[in-house]
Amino acid sequence: MRNIWTIAKREYDNYFNSPLAYVVAFAILLPLGIYFALILWVSAEQSFMGGGAPEATPINWLFVFLMIFLSPALTMRALSDEARMGTLELMLTAPVRDFELVAGKWLGAMLFVLSLALITLVYPIILNNFVTPSIDWMVILSSYIGLILVVSALLAIGVGVSAIFTNQFAAFFTTLGLFFFLWFMISLPASYLQESGEILNYLSLSNHFSQSMNIGTINLGDIAYYLSLTVLGLFVGTTAIEIRRWR
Repeated sequence: MRNIWTIAKREYDNYFNSPLAYVVAFAILLPLGIYFALILWVSAEQSFMGGGAPEATPINWLFVFLMIFLSPALTMRALSDEARMGTLELMLTAPVRDFELVAGKWLGAMLFVLSLALITLVYPIILNNFVTPSIDWMVILSSYIGLILVVSALLAIGVGVSAIFTNQFAAFFTTLGLFFFLWFMISLPASYLQESGEILNYLSLSNHFSQSMNIGTINLGDIAYYLSLTVLGLFVGTTAIEIRRWR
């Protein structure tokens, strides 16, 4: 655990030593800020016509949607760049287990994204001032738990793919294609297939968040799905590193 935290802290610091972190933060926080302003504006217009109170959960949905495209950029250099530069071989000679290396890279990326998610807490706090008596904080809590689980799965898969390739652009496009398939494509045939439709809907990366956790419902199946993807990503990454070690 100590090695994982040491690697994670170094990885977290490295994000802020490169422009990548600031580009990703800008690409997330700017659209969220604009979207939040639109929510307030539309809610203000609707309030004159007896409309409902504004909701904060669409902000988290946009956050997760943006992460589909931005998390490959965060993870593409995690291990592929180490392999390309030859520093991975040096790290493998250190007293660090393969899993600790992969988990440390994943945790460093998680800490960075969680830092951005922490900033977005200002949105429900502001919205709470516009709602009487208050917004439903249990729905907000469920939404943020879902956000953390989705991001955990995305980053674990991204790190796992990065461990397979030595070219960071190959890792980026492979991860992006995989996320695109899991988010958009896998559930498309569900309406045409009677027996296997439910299975495809369960495998969809978006359904568990959009149709469950982001609206205040937390099911064991949703948690198990995202945790399984996280474990799978870390397992793939660890296996890829072990293969490199024994070549």
